[in-house]
Order: sequence, then C-alpha cells, then structure tokens
Amino acid sequence: MDEKISRMKELAATLTAAAKTYYQESREIMSNYEYDKLYDELVELEKETGVVLSKSPTQNVGYEVLSELPKERHESPMLSLDKTKSTADLQEWLGDQTGILSWKLDGLTVVLTYSGGTLKKAVTRGNGEIGEVITSNARVFANVPVTISFQGELVLRGEAVIRYSEFNRINEAIDDVDAKYKNPRNLCSGSVRQLNSQITAERNVNFEAFALVTAEGVDFKNSRKEQFEWLKRQGFDVVEYKTVTAETLPEAVEEFAEAVSGYDIPSDGLVLLLDDIAYGESLGRTAKFPRNAIAFKWADEIKETKLEYIEWSPSRTGLINPVAVFEPVELEGTTVSRASVHNLSIMESLALGGGDTITVYKANMIIPQIADNLTRSGKIRIPEECPVCGGKTEVRQVGDVRSLYCTNPDCQAKRIKSFALFVSRDALNIDGLSEATLEKFIGAGFIKEFADIFHLDRHEETITQMEGFGRKSYDNLIRATETASHTTLARMVYGLGISGIGLANAKMLCRKFKFDFDRMRHATAEELIEVDGIGGVLADAWIRYFDDEKNQEIVDHLLSELTFEQEEESTEEAIFEGMTFVITGSVEHFANRKELQEAIEVRGGKATGSVTSKTTYLINNDVASNSSKNKKAKDLGVPIISEEEFIKMLGE
Repeated sequence: MDEKISRMKELAATLTAAAKTYYQESREIMSNYEYDKLYDELVELEKETGVVLSKSPTQNVGYEVLSELPKERHESPMLSLDKTKSTADLQEWLGDQTGILSWKLDGLTVVLTYSGGTLKKAVTRGNGEIGEVITSNARVFANVPVTISFQGELVLRGEAVIRYSEFNRINEAIDDVDAKYKNPRNLCSGSVRQLNSQITAERNVNFEAFALVTAEGVDFKNSRKEQFEWLKRQGFDVVEYKTVTAETLPEAVEEFAEAVSGYDIPSDGLVLLLDDIAYGESLGRTAKFPRNAIAFKWADEIKETKLEYIEWSPSRTGLINPVAVFEPVELEGTTVSRASVHNLSIMESLALGGGDTITVYKANMIIPQIADNLTRSGKIRIPEECPVCGGKTEVRQVGDVRSLYCTNPDCQAKRIKSFALFVSRDALNIDGLSEATLEKFIGAGFIKEFADIFHLDRHEETITQMEGFGRKSYDNLIRATETASHTTLARMVYGLGISGIGLANAKMLCRKFKFDFDRMRHATAEELIEVDGIGGVLADAWIRYFDDEKNQEIVDHLLSELTFEQEEESTEEAIFEGMTFVITGSVEHFANRKELQEAIEVRGGKATGSVTSKTTYLINNDVASNSSKNKKAKDLGVPIISEEEFIKMLGE
C-alpha cells in the first residue's frame, strides 16, 4: 500500500509539472502518449487504493492562470470530459439514445456572453473555475459575430483555434527556425491571451462553437442539434458534427478518422454528446466530468521498430535538436523513419540507445513520435562537439527542459538559414542553392560570406564531382548567380536577414532614402522611425546590425559583386501615403496580386496579408462574399472595395 501511495505522489508531481509547462509555458517535457499512459496509471492506482490525493491531476480541471489579464469566476464550473479509445465503449455509453458526434478541437476554450444582440464578454476556461477576461480580443477573432439578431441573453462555449494553413503562413514569415511556433495550439493560446488585441487580430483566430449554455426564452425542442442549428442562424461557426445512434456510430467514427489527416483545424479526437438535453442534464456530474458527454481519443497505431541512431541537427541559433532515425515502418498509410525527440530531457527520459527496440506512432494521426523504448539501453552519448563545426557544445537548462547548444558563434549551421534567406525567391532568387546544397558548400569552405556565392566558379572541379552535381547542374548554378548579381536594392536589403525587415519594409526604406544605401545604413533611429512600418524595435535591429563592423565588411564585399537596376523615385503621386490595403480573392484587371500590390506601393501605400483595425481598405472583387476577411472587415468597419473601385481611386 505504501509503495502504491508513493507511486501516486510521484505520478501526480510528474503529471502536474508536465501540464504546467505545456499549458502555461508552451513547452513539452514529455510526449502526449507518455502523459496519457502515466495519467491512466494514476487513475488505476486511485481505484485500487481508494485514495485520491488533494493535488491529483485527476481532480484538477486546469491550472491557475498567470497573466496580467483580468480574471473572473465562471457561473458554472467548466469540466473536463471522461475519455475512451474504444468505439465499443462509445456505443455502450450511448445506449439507445441519439448522440451528436463532433471534432474535439485542440485550441483554447472560450465562453462568450451576448446581451441585447451585442457581444458583452469573453472569458477563457482558465482552471475551470476562474478564467481570464479577453473580450477585446474576442471581438477581433476572424469569425466571431460582434452583433447577432437574438436580443436576449446568450451564453455559449467554443474553441478558439488557429488553422494549420494559418499556422504555416505565420511560421513561413519567420526566418529564424528556432523562433517558429511549435504547434497551432500554443500559437492560439498566446494569441487569444494577448494584452494587445491588434496582435490577436493579425493571427486570424477562429471560434468554433460547441455548446450552448443558455439562450433566454428560446425553445430548442429538447435537442442539442437544434441548438447547433440555431447558433448557425445567429452567424456562428459550429464545430462539424454528425447525428448518430449506437448502430451508426462506428461508421461515423471511421469517417472522422479518414478525414483527420486533411482537416485544417487541429483536432485531438472526437466528442460524443447526448442530443436529449433534459436527459443529459438529469445524469448530473462527477467531481471532474459531466455525464452528458464523453471524449474519444484516437487509438494510435503503434509499431515496433529498431532505433538506428540519434541524428544531432544544429540550427541557426545554435540549438542542437536530437532526431531519432529508425528502421522504416508503415504508420497511418505512410512510411516513416524519423521522429523528433524535441530535447535532451525527453531523450533521457526514454533512455535511448542505438539498437534499442522502440515503439512509434503518429500524434493525432499526423506527427511521428516515439511512444516508448522497450529495451532502454541509455547508450546515447551527448556530443561534446558540434557535428557541423566541431565547436564545443553546452547543455543549458530552462525550467525543467535540458537542451544542447553549439557555443561557436561562427558555426556554419548557424549561418545556413541566413544564406538560405539570401538566395530565396524574394531576395537574390538564386535557383539551385537549396539548404542541402548550401550545407555542402559551407561545409567544404566554399561559402564563408554572401559575396562568396558569386565566386563558386573557383571551385568548379570539386563541385562538378560532388554527389548530386554534374556539369549541367554546375553550369545552371553559375548562370543563376550571374543573373542574380543584377538585382534591386530592396531585394538585397531583405536578403541581409536583418531581424524584422521583410521585403515590404525593405521597399519602404529604399523609397524613403531615395535608393541611397549609404544613407540608409547610417540612418539614425529618428530617421528610420519616420518610415511607414518601421517602429522602435525594427529601427534598433537595423542600427545594431550596421553597428557591427563585421557586418559592414560583409555588406561592402557583397556590394562589389552586385549591379543594381536603376530604380527611379516613383513619378506617381503618393495618393495612398499612410494607407494600408489587404488584397484577397482573384484579380481581373491586373495580371496578378503582385502587380496590384506594386500599384499600391508606388503610390506610397502598403499592402499586408491580414485585416486589422489599421487596414484602410480590403480589396475583393466579391464584395458580398462571406469569406473570413470580408467578415473581419465588416466587424471592424473597414471598407470593402472592388478592383474597379480601386482603379477609380487611381484616377485612371
């Protein structure tokens, strides 16, 4: 008995720490699979002993919020759901009732309150008892109606989510691989809980309603389905669902399983809810779970395989990530042979070693993960030298997470991403220089700074004999570098990789300083801040870059290799100065969106990708569409104009 109690205490502490780092700090110290396994072990021990510890994760719904947002107690506790991985269990639970089967979305639960047809309050789930007030942020969600036709008091719950497509778009705009967001849920949590609602607006957070708590005076004919349909008529996006019986349930579960890999909204399972409102409420609740609903988690397809080795993958910031390479196995219809181990803490907890028998799965049927190590040899040694540059490595601990770093400031790996940005499409646009090729050339010593890219002909013999390279590849590459040497100043400025200076900002800088690069690099903070889109942070980043003598030397060498196309100051009147446009949908009068964007920029305007309170106009030929950008513009009072209306503004 003592041993069991001791193990329960150990499990409670481990699970609490893991949950805290995941939900509050957006870090992972163990996989979801491992967390669930330990949680289930704790549940079984509590059943065996009849003892439940006061701080047991099985009794706590959530964790105390730690932000500066105002806090508010929920009128009724927001409980977690009991869960199963068995379709048969779902059928037994449903019995002869009709159920509503829907996605279990992986975001941040939010409670919305409307009164008099207006959104009055939005509160996060928080710890289930006390949440954070995020009303100003909810008003700028991409699809939340600010006003509805229903005039009584309405309280509903839903999941704030960021779609995979939006998550990828945001990450693609971040050059530093280690600054990229880890997953949509963490990005969503940070976006919803922002102190600055403008940042929330730019992240395109969506709200998917999944429960109507109360709607004053409305008869829903005792049906949850009726509630969902009514919410749709009020303008809400409702979580995708199917009406099921015990007989039709397995087929519906299978349909969701087939759809999950292509579903744009993060999901970690399904929810089965009783359609009969009165019956469901009569069942009451346990200390933690309501009895009118149950969660279904995907039964992970788990395969045994042999760990071959750990690949140490350095990044631009010096972080060296462990990647498990194993004998290929088929999982969820695809062949996988690699899985990120995330950090040293997870690698050490799994006691990995070459030749170990491991089990692997796809988290949420998508991302390969190690479930367990069956042999736990622990033979993997942490490298003392960086696998790329040979520099000394160092283990650093942040909170509960241990990670490995290369300490050499000149490590080639730290520079690969910089060079990749430099040769990218919007910068110098050098076809044939992939990251893999750059890594080979940097490792061979051919490229030490940007200017060296234009002298690869010095290494002709070696390059033509490299694996994957031949005469044709070499000739194409040299032609590409020659073409790229004739470019624009804005492309070069963007290619330098100065923190926060994207292509649009680079163009604005060039225009402001009349394409005089020497003036630009010696500009003061005051001069830089005068440029539209350049604030104090970007100005500081620019000045810091050019205060570095080494950077100045690198830029001077690069300038000697480039010929800039003559870019005269636009003769067009700056009629759009201070204005911000967003372009969406197809264009008819311009060749493409890029041409339309240039028409805006040459007249002093700015084109961005997201509708915010600072947007002057949204250009959309389908002015009456119900697209998310149109809805957002209407909610914010941003005028929506067609291409023809824009052309009229040009006076053409």
